Amino acid sequence: MISREIGVKLTEFARNYPVVTVVGPRQSGKTTLTRMEFPRHAYVNLESLSDREFAMTDPVSFLRQFVNSSVIIDEIQRVPQLLSQIQVSVDQDARCGRFILTGSQNFFLMKAVSQSLAGRTAICTLLPLSMSELGTKLKGLTLEEVMWRGFYPKLHVKPVNPADELSFYVSTYLERDVRELENLRNLRTFSIFLRLAAGRTGQVLNVSSLAADTGISPKVATDWLSLLEASYVVTLLEPWHANLNKRLVKAPKLYFNDVGLACNLVGISDPGQLTAHPLRGALFETMIVDEFLKRRTNVAGHWNINYYRDSNRNEIDLVIDRAGRVELYEIKSGATFSSDWTNTMNRLSAQFGSAVSRTVVYGGDESQTRSGFMLKSWRES
Repeated sequence: MISREIGVKLTEFARNYPVVTVVGPRQSGKTTLTRMEFPRHAYVNLESLSDREFAMTDPVSFLRQFVNSSVIIDEIQRVPQLLSQIQVSVDQDARCGRFILTGSQNFFLMKAVSQSLAGRTAICTLLPLSMSELGTKLKGLTLEEVMWRGFYPKLHVKPVNPADELSFYVSTYLERDVRELENLRNLRTFSIFLRLAAGRTGQVLNVSSLAADTGISPKVATDWLSLLEASYVVTLLEPWHANLNKRLVKAPKLYFNDVGLACNLVGISDPGQLTAHPLRGALFETMIVDEFLKRRTNVAGHWNINYYRDSNRNEIDLVIDRAGRVELYEIKSGATFSSDWTNTMNRLSAQFGSAVSRTVVYGGDESQTRSGFMLKSWRES
């Protein structure tokens, strides 16, 4: 069993809030995490037809089972109306850590949580495994093998074939969730859209182009991207919005939340294909950006993560603002450092203020402190 870094924040929140809600993509390890951190809690899974029917038809009696104990309620989005009764129960007995809820859909769940449990719940987002959580499990694997496999826990604890497992993941989880969130008339068209979106990971999002290539309207493409965000499949990284004297690109960049899933969707069936694949750079960038997103969610951090690009196509892959201290990152998949990798950071860093650090994350194995910047291996990102 792999220890999750977010467990520290999860137990801290449970000491201070009566309800803790853990959200994130399917198969990211929410059930394992909550049962490991709260072994004395009762457990109920609303995927179970009998439990779901009980919770839907008689929520008062359902919760009365746990009046003298604490409980983990898995897949709470299955019975969102139960949240109102949890509110009533918490208002009567506000012991901290009484309810640990998990959910895999952000679209309606978070709206229901905010309406019913405002001020009563802490919220944790659990993304797939980080490289630091995997630790020695990555030892001996090449960069291409790590990218191809991705970071869903099952792929690192069971001897399954990543190509098979990720294909099953798409058909059994993603497409099911989408059908539940929106009444799709043509699932095949959505499948095409999903694969075309994966081919744009790590790129500035052009909704019109994506819609045209799929054969749908820009509005439908926007709606479907919202569904992918709601299921924690993608993140839209907003551009840097500081008051700089430049005309900045306003569109977000699209990133899949698991590089292995993106590899599978674009048809990469073997890690060797990544050596010279035209999307290698974008997929590598996706993996590294995901690591920063996981780092933030694992500590429930509130710092800003953006990218920078102006009308002259000057681009910095990551701009991280930690309470006024700005960190600039260039992300390069090459294994050998090239001096021109730092040109844009060097030229633009003064515009971000005095407290600026510069780092290049690359596909090599050695980290070094260079003059004015850090060269960091992907293994240490």
